[in-house]
Amino acid sequence: MTAEAVSIPMAPESSLPDWIFPPPEGFTAEDLDHLPHLPAHTELIDGSLVFVSPQLDFHTSTIYLLEAGLRRAAPKGYRVRREMSVKLGPRQRPEPDLIVLKPGADVRSSATYYPAGDVALAVEAVSPESEERDRKRKPLLYAEAGIPHFWRVENDSGRPVVYIYELDPATRAYVTTGIHHDRAKVTVPFDMDIDLAEIDTI
Repeated sequence: MTAEAVSIPMAPESSLPDWIFPPPEGFTAEDLDHLPHLPAHTELIDGSLVFVSPQLDFHTSTIYLLEAGLRRAAPKGYRVRREMSVKLGPRQRPEPDLIVLKPGADVRSSATYYPAGDVALAVEAVSPESEERDRKRKPLLYAEAGIPHFWRVENDSGRPVVYIYELDPATRAYVTTGIHHDRAKVTVPFDMDIDLAEIDTI
């Protein structure tokens, strides 16, 4: 008895979105606003599209905690934004978990991204699928773009640990200014004191 070949219908090529096939030079920051049907929170790093995996509860709770703390502490003129992309260059448009905008930033309800020059602080909570980007590539890009402050948040057995970095203008690289386990108490970009243990109550 011979088995008959089974034909598997293939989706017509025309049904695939254009972004499945990137241009030879990669995508540009402006392309993100015009590529149809992109998954939510798609980032652009080095001209390549980066898709975000579903987030863990720790990630969501941590970002909620930090967002609330930043909003409470922010002086007049500063704005806190969640999951808004930042244009760092022609082929770089990542989406930090949180950003703090400087006073005088052009804040518009129709904005899809903010320029790096408007950002005082970028915050990344490290996820298992994006460890390499969150710990290495993104901080390098933020520093090169001149963002003065960067926070990296790690998961320590369900508790957030916040690594605080400040830009050295001479080298355009970040230097560590503190590691905070229980409270994120800092004076820049403005005075704040965030109780990290409050994550247990969220």
